[in-house]
Amino acid sequence: MKMKMRKCNSCNVYTIKDICPSCSGDLNVIYPPKYSIEDKYGKYRRKLKEEAFDK
Repeated sequence: MKMKMRKCNSCNVYTIKDICPSCSGDLNVIYPPKYSIEDKYGKYRRKLKEEAFDK
């Protein structure tokens, strides 16, 4: 069983539980996705970044 730290969307509390202990709100996993050499969407991400800097 893996335990991942989670953060509440509404009250910004960090926890390991499935629901927020203080407000019973939704939680998101705070870790970034794993890096992959075979990045499927890298081309689109770089293009979006380039367009954002052109403005």
